[in-house]
Amino acid sequence: MFLAIDAGNSNVVFALFDEKTQKWTNQFRLETKTERLISQLSKKVPLYFLEHDIHPKDIELIGFSSVVPEIQDTIQQFCENFFGKKAYVISAKSYKKLPVVARRPNEIGTDLMCNVMAAWEKFHQPFIVVDFGTALTFTVVDEKGQVLGVNIVPGLQTAIKALFMNTSKLPEVSLEFPKSAIGQDTIHAIQAGILHGYTGLVKGMLQTIRDEKPLPFKIIATGGLSAILTTLRDEFEEIDRYLTLDGIRLITQINQA
Repeated sequence: MFLAIDAGNSNVVFALFDEKTQKWTNQFRLETKTERLISQLSKKVPLYFLEHDIHPKDIELIGFSSVVPEIQDTIQQFCENFFGKKAYVISAKSYKKLPVVARRPNEIGTDLMCNVMAAWEKFHQPFIVVDFGTALTFTVVDEKGQVLGVNIVPGLQTAIKALFMNTSKLPEVSLEFPKSAIGQDTIHAIQAGILHGYTGLVKGMLQTIRDEKPLPFKIIATGGLSAILTTLRDEFEEIDRYLTLDGIRLITQINQA
């Protein structure tokens, strides 16, 4: 089995890919917070493997993408101790063997390049990946697999937390799409503002990109919050929550061949 580890700003995702069935079979996540990560790794990961009857020796290859440098050594050491093998760490050096190209490889997050690699494998034509994570990102790729650029704005959860933390009377609310764009109480007002507002943001950003680069872009969405904005479903050819994981697997396999 292949193990993908995707360390983001909010969570570290562990996902298992069965090479025989060619499917992702198991997935779980830990909080990225560094002060709790070591204890979570030592307790929750072994327990998960035990409960799901998966032996550490079943893992043949590990690919690791991280946008949080301070936890990288911790994850690597855990892999060596628990699985008995080193994780392949995706970095700018990993891109040299890929059919996709970044103009500034040291400035683009490995998670975004994993998205690009997986989307290119699917489409082989111009595309935009909209990744709904801690940050909301738009990664634009042309017909040659060249990354034209990336747009970054605060993610949905980040925006809600910013309101909660920087105002004295506004509560932190759940991400539930309201029936009306006109808020009837405080919670409804925040949900309407954020979720309907981000719907307009995504549609506007995609149209602005198309106006600037009139290419036949495929639009693919990914990220943990990609399914929340139901009003955007017609904008996307596909919503693929495994896109980053597929990219981790592809990049690791290409570089370890």
